[in-house]
Amino acid sequence: MTLSDAVAHLSPERWDHANRLLVRKALAEFAHERLITPEKDGARYAVHSDDGRTRYTFTAVVRALDHWQVDAGSVTRHRDGRELPLAAMEFFIELKETLGLSDEVLPVYLEEISSTLSGTCYKLGKPQTPVAELARSGFQAIESGMTEGHPCFVANNGRLGFGVHEYLSYAPETASPLRLVWLAAHRSRAAFTAGVGIEYESFLRDELGEVTLNRFRDTLSAQGLDPADYLLIPVHPWQWWNKLTVTFAAEIAQRYLVCLGEGDDEYLAQQSIRTFFNTSRPEKHYVKTALSVLNMGFMRGLSAAYMEATPAINDWLAQLIEGDPVLKATGLSIIRERAAVGYRHLEYEAATDRYSPYRKMLAALWRESPVPSLQEGESLATMASLVHVDHEGRSFATALIERSGLTPVEWLRRYLRAYFTPLLHSFYAYDLVFMPHGENVVLVLKDGVVQRAIYKDIAEEIAVMNPDAALPPAVERLRVEVPEEKKLLSIFTDVFDCFFRFLAANLADEGVLAEEDFWRTVAETVRAYQAQVPELSARFAQYDMFAPEFALSCLNRLQLRNNKQMVDLADPAGALQLVGHLKNPIAGL
Repeated sequence: MTLSDAVAHLSPERWDHANRLLVRKALAEFAHERLITPEKDGARYAVHSDDGRTRYTFTAVVRALDHWQVDAGSVTRHRDGRELPLAAMEFFIELKETLGLSDEVLPVYLEEISSTLSGTCYKLGKPQTPVAELARSGFQAIESGMTEGHPCFVANNGRLGFGVHEYLSYAPETASPLRLVWLAAHRSRAAFTAGVGIEYESFLRDELGEVTLNRFRDTLSAQGLDPADYLLIPVHPWQWWNKLTVTFAAEIAQRYLVCLGEGDDEYLAQQSIRTFFNTSRPEKHYVKTALSVLNMGFMRGLSAAYMEATPAINDWLAQLIEGDPVLKATGLSIIRERAAVGYRHLEYEAATDRYSPYRKMLAALWRESPVPSLQEGESLATMASLVHVDHEGRSFATALIERSGLTPVEWLRRYLRAYFTPLLHSFYAYDLVFMPHGENVVLVLKDGVVQRAIYKDIAEEIAVMNPDAALPPAVERLRVEVPEEKKLLSIFTDVFDCFFRFLAANLADEGVLAEEDFWRTVAETVRAYQAQVPELSARFAQYDMFAPEFALSCLNRLQLRNNKQMVDLADPAGALQLVGHLKNPIAGL
């Protein structure tokens, strides 16, 4: 690749288009979060800059949950009577005070915006796949076909740390196969933990194969080192070249860490960017690695300390699901994080608290692949795909509905039973909550119909909100204290506001399913679930899914306030940015 080839996607036309799309999203989501208050201006809406001289106007439909569906083509920008091109970075400078961007946060946020725009330009230059074709595509084609990222966050593809050549090698949308780097880590500073029935030697042999494993052992022996003294850790290539070779130089010099080279299997990056799907052997485990890039409010490391309890937590949850008839009836499963390995850098640990990114630079986990669980005729798709919209303005969900031959309401009902009913039951029966956004759920499809849901990213994302729940010692860290009035936000915010809001709006915009019908089907799903478990009626009254309103929890406000660590990990509920209330779209239905 030549120097100019690396930036070939950055053409003036694509840059203009990417800026228009991002300003549209900023207007929509900041209006939703009440950071800006668009004023009615005839048939249009208007938003003014901090100094009042710049004026953005647009047309929009305001839907349930204060969802602003802004028409990208309608957005204009005027300053001192002249029309100006849309420029996202200038937008944030013009509205800096309105958005609460501090002098410290603003330049880093602008860098994330620039990176997000660059990624959009790349996606705009790819061959455009209509959703009807994508709906018949394989799991990884759908994964790399996503174009938007998180639907709520405006700066959602920052990936600060990647150069353009690394973006082209490691971003999920580029679908570039890669091989993981393998290190040997001295057992005095590393730990391997695994679920029930898994033993280190046989597990690594299954993952790497005998030939590769012997090659790695020979590499250690050739340096006069005993392979029995080391554990093997898979590493993201970026992490090796950019972090470990420098930040962990002492560990390498003293042979606490030894580079063994690349493995033989090829992997594809998933939407989460640091998780890899094995394309050489799809039935093998996903590998999730530490990656010290800043993306969407966090450094994307992995804690060695957290990894130690990960397999036990996954086994506990799998057993809970297996033993619960309501969850079993929905077909719910999880892809367990079966094994984990982490390295502890003693000097950085001595210098930092347990939440520091310096403690999250070298760890990995292995997660089951969903591929072996498929029945005849079934396929997989990330749930994020449901809110994907193609270049013709058609949504992936609509393509699935058309393929299914079902009515939109019946298709939705089956999806809700598979995805939403397990969330309700986990909350009401166990005080158990997930982080069930689109990237954390895999849907099993057959002829376009959702058969069942698979939850993933378990150990880092689930929580038990009952202070008195009987939890095994290894699972104790899941217990969190959440004020009573905030508990149901795990459904209202994470599901209603951050996912259903977009799905309902897309289906309504295409004329596939009216909003009222969408939310009525959601309400019917809740009532059908409640009728199944009348013994939980006191809980249903205590935490009322049909309450008239719920608190508006704002994600962009978190990132605008602190884009390096949006949430205090020691007190996640206390970090929420709550601004007023939203009308509950299923109240009274």
